[in-house]
Amino acid sequence: MPKREEMARNKYLAPIAHRFLSPELWRFTRRSVPRGVALGLFSAFIIPIGQIFLAAFLALPSRANVPLAALVTFVTNPLTFPIWAVVANRVGRFTLQIDAATSGYANEQLQSGAWSWLSDFFELAGVTAFGFIVLAVLSAAAGYLLSSAIWRVVIARRRAKRLKRMEARLDQRLKAN
Repeated sequence: MPKREEMARNKYLAPIAHRFLSPELWRFTRRSVPRGVALGLFSAFIIPIGQIFLAAFLALPSRANVPLAALVTFVTNPLTFPIWAVVANRVGRFTLQIDAATSGYANEQLQSGAWSWLSDFFELAGVTAFGFIVLAVLSAAAGYLLSSAIWRVVIARRRAKRLKRMEARLDQRLKAN
């Protein structure tokens, strides 16, 4: 993952460096973290190649955390992509119920003729592409909600620990007097 300083020196990012290198896009806040997770998950499932760049550029207008958005895209890496393709196909097939809708004379002609392989390919590709769209939207929403909840729990624990330390110091001061 490139650091902020390395990106500032990149000659290709020079035209947009003032927007891209804004410090608010690199901070971990309660609003930027869930946005970064959601954009990273959305980008990971929506396109198979170049999702890191898509996540980083989508993070600009939404003021999401850029490093986190880029990091979360690794959910779909070359090793896990075949698994996600099968999941997307099943989700797309379930969502569209393609088996029940493709009956009739036209479908029989396509399946029995010389073009059956092309029909099978487009059915498989279309269902899988739709499944990836569904996965992108659902995973982005789930990632946003889950990261918001985790953020709140982590911050609540930190505050509780800090309050206990403050209380212990106050008790020590009161006992000393």
